[in-house]
Amino acid sequence: LVLDLRPHWWFLTPAGALLAVAGLLGLASLIGDWASWIKFPVGVLVLASLVWFVVRYLTWTTTNFVVTNERVISRTGVIAKRGIEIPLDRINTVFFNQSLFERMIGAGDIGIESAGEGGRQTFTDIRRPNLVQNEIYRQVEGLETRKLQRMGQAASGASASESIPEQIEKLDQLRRQGVITDEEFERKKRELLDRM
Repeated sequence: LVLDLRPHWWFLTPAGALLAVAGLLGLASLIGDWASWIKFPVGVLVLASLVWFVVRYLTWTTTNFVVTNERVISRTGVIAKRGIEIPLDRINTVFFNQSLFERMIGAGDIGIESAGEGGRQTFTDIRRPNLVQNEIYRQVEGLETRKLQRMGQAASGASASESIPEQIEKLDQLRRQGVITDEEFERKKRELLDRM
């Protein structure tokens, strides 16, 4: 687990502001000498804004954006749940959007394009989206490094039973399948040829 984020506090602000205004109106109607027909709509407004704030708060507490060393996970929902997991090795592009105001408060949106079924996913009200973007790329690079290390260990373990030309042939197959890049193939090939 690298990052475990809830939405930015700005997510709660519209409902909180309406609740504050409705509460002040309700208090003023109780203290002041307002007509009884005005007090009823003010009471409905106070109740509706309170319900909206509670629903918004519950949504905030049950929404998570998580980055691990293998995937990006988003879960949300109070009663009905919804979630998505994007493996890091399928991520093509990560981008973020921030308005001027969002830059001032440290909020924004993250978009992830992946080679999966969904294609592009957008996650809103993320805290410090530029840092989240950097962290996702850092974890993608770390995953690729771990894969290469495992391949190197597998090639080292196989070297006792396979000849160097056989190992180079297997690396070439991995290159053709797109598992490793041409540069990685050439580097491992040089290492194997140096052992001869």
